[in-house]
Amino acid sequence: MARGEKKKMPSVEVRPTRIELINTNRRIKFAQRGLDLLKMKRSSLVMEFFKISRTVKGMRSDLRIKLLEAIQSLITADVIDGSIVVEAIANMYAEAKASVSTKNVMGVRIPSVQINLGTSVITEIYRATSVPVATNEAISKFEELMKLILEVAEKESSLRRLLREIEKTKRRSNAIENILIPKLKDNSKYIRMRLDEIERDTFTTLKTVKRNMGRKNTNGSNEIYQ
Repeated sequence: MARGEKKKMPSVEVRPTRIELINTNRRIKFAQRGLDLLKMKRSSLVMEFFKISRTVKGMRSDLRIKLLEAIQSLITADVIDGSIVVEAIANMYAEAKASVSTKNVMGVRIPSVQINLGTSVITEIYRATSVPVATNEAISKFEELMKLILEVAEKESSLRRLLREIEKTKRRSNAIENILIPKLKDNSKYIRMRLDEIERDTFTTLKTVKRNMGRKNTNGSNEIYQ
């Protein structure tokens, strides 16, 4: 050991026994296995994040297009069929409802949105026979827009949850890799060092005892001969 260098002691009192050494080495293996699983999970989450991110990017572009199409179709219906007809048909619709459930993706609960476009009075047959063409086209465009908005919201919420889980998994893996495993390895190294010291001390003590016993035997033999 270099001059001025201090022995690195464990942060807590560690019993220098062979059982403790075995348990510490076992904990190192478990921690390493857990670290490997966390890294695999993080890689899978990152892959899923970018997969959904690419999907959302395309959906956002579609959303802008469908929004413009829906607005244009409403303007057209208002011009052709009249605002009174458009408002009357709009009032015949029930309020649209969305239900949210969750699904498991790599241990992360992400939302799954289902939309129910209410039709209290207007049915598909009524739309086909009684609703003017321009207004019917506007209804279809806004239905598509509503579904796409909810899909984008679902994907973006999933991205936020995945990102939080990625950060949490990263913190856990960093804690294991940079704190727990080095600490356990230091403890294992300390226990080995102490066991080696104890073994050397025991060996030295046994040699001293044996040498002293040899001297006593030699002195005893000389006294007999005298």
